[in-house]
Order: sequence, then structure tokens, then C-alpha cells
Amino acid sequence: MSKHPTTGPPSVRDAFAALGTPRGRQDPYPLYEQIRAHGSAVWLKPGRLVVVGYEDCAKALRDNRLHVQDARSYDATSPGWRAHSSLRAFTSSMLYSNPPDHTRLRTVVNFAFTPPKIHRLHSVIEEMTDRLLDRMAALDAVDSPVDLIGEFASRLPVAVISTMIGFPEADQVWFRDMASAVAVSTDGLGDTAALEQADTAMDEMSSYFAELVAHRRKAPRDDLITLLTASHDNERLAHDELMGTLMVLLTAGFETTSFLIGHGAMLALDRPDLAERLRGEEDFARRYVEEILRYEPPVHVTSRRAVEGIELLGTPVPAGTRLTLILAAANRDPRRFAEPGRFDPDRRDNKPLSFGAGGHFCLGAPLARLEAAIALPRLFARFPGLAASSPPVYRDRWVVRGLDTFPVAVGA
Repeated sequence: MSKHPTTGPPSVRDAFAALGTPRGRQDPYPLYEQIRAHGSAVWLKPGRLVVVGYEDCAKALRDNRLHVQDARSYDATSPGWRAHSSLRAFTSSMLYSNPPDHTRLRTVVNFAFTPPKIHRLHSVIEEMTDRLLDRMAALDAVDSPVDLIGEFASRLPVAVISTMIGFPEADQVWFRDMASAVAVSTDGLGDTAALEQADTAMDEMSSYFAELVAHRRKAPRDDLITLLTASHDNERLAHDELMGTLMVLLTAGFETTSFLIGHGAMLALDRPDLAERLRGEEDFARRYVEEILRYEPPVHVTSRRAVEGIELLGTPVPAGTRLTLILAAANRDPRRFAEPGRFDPDRRDNKPLSFGAGGHFCLGAPLARLEAAIALPRLFARFPGLAASSPPVYRDRWVVRGLDTFPVAVGA
């Protein structure tokens, strides 16, 4: 009797490689489960560890011996990266820096994101939301369907962060498009054409930022540009750090929140009971937003580098190891969340890792949560007949993943 070879799950390397394909970027979750079949922390190759377990990711995010990829580590792993202005901007910001630089850069802007400061934005966000809903109604009357992402989910967060930073309202749509182009560079050096577009956008933004900084020196205002300009002039920020900080505040301040709102609208349109609860239950929005963050997080992956040998829940991690932390997979770890593939806003003890943890916990997390918790109930209250005109389309990205377009009929 002949023996047939047994088949098991795809290899870690095959599953991970598939995440970079168009199919994988459109729906990475089955691939995460293929990786998880090999363990919660598995070796892709010597010196490269992929982590999909919730507890493993949580521990790694909080371990100070694991550093983010900074300019020095880029020099070691990606020769030639300095030719790309978009990558230089990221590595000049707190997003891609480690202590003591990270601590210094974060301290400069931290005061603008304290709970009292965010709370005071509540009425501003409500007003901006209602203005955009008025705009959607007018657009629908003239030309239905309306793109929910382009006309609402992305316009609201870019308006909020632009107001905080001090960017003129007339330039907000331009900022949004430029920031989206620059953010593609977070996916790395693989797509040369996209990286060239990111560099072009970054160069345009840098010129604009420089002019705005020069203007604020002459005419200060109560905004972040004025604060950052003063920090630069007091030698707390180098010029590259000033440009990088402005760029990261803009991109991180709007794109992930746009994806959060877009995912929330998509999920509620699939489940009319959820839309009804958003309209009618005062406390529901907060739980709903938290479950969006777990189930469909905007940020799927982050990375760390071991500067000394550690142990990660039983896995020895030698110094120099690069760790890929797949936060979206951790948020669906069945050892942490019951029925992780089910969207359940009433889930208890719901603490997703979508904003990270530890020293690099997202500074804008409270603001993103507030914007989504205001925007989604008001959207469905204003337009009870809101309906999808055609399926939403995801952007062709993995690290930061969200909807590119979502045509809807307002029904008002």
C-alpha cells in the first residue's frame, strides 16, 4: 500500500510571504491563523521572529530592551534608505526613535493630548461632524452615491488634527492626499514606485511646513506649529525633527482615525441592529469603537529589535533579533478572546493592542476614540436610511490597513 504524504498548515515563511501579495493585503486574517498554527511566537528565519499571540505581543511592547527601528538599525538592514525623504522624516520623529530621543520628542507634544485637552475638543468635533453630514446630504441630492471615506471618514480627522496643529482649513484636503501618499513608506522599501511618490509628497510637505514655521515666528498663535517652532528655536528640536514631528502628527492624526470610522460604518451597515443601537443607546458607541479596534484595527503590525537577549514567554530571543509584532492577529488570539472572529461590542474585558502599549503607546489614542464615538452615532442618527451602493474597497496596504472608498446612498 502506497503512503501519501500528510499535509499540514502552510509554512510560516509561505504564510508570511503571502501577506505581501494583493490577496494577502485585502484579507490577511486567514494568513494570520496559518502563522498561529505554528505557535504564538515563531521563527521566520534565524534572527527574525514573528509574534501573533496577545500576551506575547503585550509583553514585547512593554519591554524596554526591545527598540523600535530607528535610523541606526535602518543603516544596518536597509543600505540606501537615506535617499528617501519620506523615510528620513519618519526616522526623525518620535515614531521611529528610542530613548532618550523618544522621550524628548514625545514630551514636546504630550501636553496637547492630555485628557482635559481632548475633552475640550468634544463640542468642536460635534460641530465638524454635523457640517460634514450637511455636506454629504447636499452631495447626495446632486450626485448619489457619495464616497463615505472621501467625504466623511477622512475629512473629519484631518479637520480635527489640522485645527490642533494650526493648518489652514483651505489646505486640509491637500494635506490629506499628501499625508496618504507619505504614509505608504511605512510599508518599507519593497514598492519602489510608491516610495518615490511618498518622497515627492514629503518634499512638497516639507516646503509647505517650512513656510508655515517662518510665518509663525512672526505671528505666533495658540497652536502646535507655534509650540514646535518655539521648541526648535530653543534647540529642543532639530530642523529634521521639527519636520518629522509635523508630518507624523498629521499622518498618524488622521489616517488611522479615518480607517477606524470607515470600518465602524462598514460593520454597522452589515448589521442593522448595530446601527440602531448606535442611534439609540447613549453608552454603546464607546464599546462599539473598542470592538472595532479589536476586530478591524487600522494598524496591523509594528516591529521591534532586541538590543540584548531576552525571553519572550518561554521563547529565547537573542540580541539583534528583529521581531514583527502582528497586532491584528494578537487581537484575535483565541486564548485571550472568546470567539475572536465574531464582532461583539458587548464583549467583556475588551483590551485590544491596536494602539500599542508601553513607552510607544499611541499619543493620539484618546482623540481617535473620541472622534469615532462622536462621528458614528451622529452619522446613523442623521441618515437612518444610509445604505451601501457597492462594496467597500480596501487600500492595497498591509501595515496600516483601511478602506480607500465606500460608495453609499445617504437616503436623506
